Amino acid sequence: MVARKFFVGGNFKMNGSLTEIETIIERINEAKFDGSTEIVVAPPALYLLKIQEELKAPSQVAAQNSFTEKSGAFTGEISPSQLKDANVHWVILGHSERRSLFGDTDKLVADKVKAAIENGLAVIACVGESLEQREAGETQEIVERQLETIAKEISESEWKDVVIAYEPVWAIGTGKVATKEQAQEVHDQIRKWLAKRVTQSVADQTRIIYGGSVNGKNCADLANAPDIDGFLVGGASLKPEFIDICNSHKA
Repeated sequence: MVARKFFVGGNFKMNGSLTEIETIIERINEAKFDGSTEIVVAPPALYLLKIQEELKAPSQVAAQNSFTEKSGAFTGEISPSQLKDANVHWVILGHSERRSLFGDTDKLVADKVKAAIENGLAVIACVGESLEQREAGETQEIVERQLETIAKEISESEWKDVVIAYEPVWAIGTGKVATKEQAQEVHDQIRKWLAKRVTQSVADQTRIIYGGSVNGKNCADLANAPDIDGFLVGGASLKPEFIDICNSHKA
């Protein structure tokens, strides 16, 4: 089995004042990590540069979104080349809130992933199904469709710059959490799809993380699943328990 470094992303979403976020960053900087977890935090875009200055390595900063173009008349957007210029290495793309609230289609997400990688960024690519789709037995179909659209835009070698985040939409911010068995089943399906669609090597090496109401109480159990390589954390990333989540694979 290929060793995959545990990965935890903290998505602050549109939360926190500068003072509040600086307190969170101070907490992360002072925490004791053994280096076995890759930690990335995504503050609101307004605070990216400030947090980039204050967050101590090896923890890293991510943007919550980026556009498909390097520059141009796209008011309100941030280009991947601008993120790269600001030494922001990671970007979250395809989050369900971007898809449902802002109309990001599978194709737009795939184009954003392609542009981000071409500009030297690493991507946390989010996929997941709604409650209605899960109840209809469409989870695998939906997730594979979303991944297929991305696979059409990037090469085999570019998968090294992608972390896949499985986020069942019905579990995001709802307090509902996929059981370890439910999450592991989908992660296993994703890995098998990667082996069939791309290569076995890519399937073995790609990190597949879980997002959906992850917290300090449920993280250790989830982290024990063989194909769960970490977490994309929402609300809990704003709280002290985020440190416990980052260390959960050792619990």
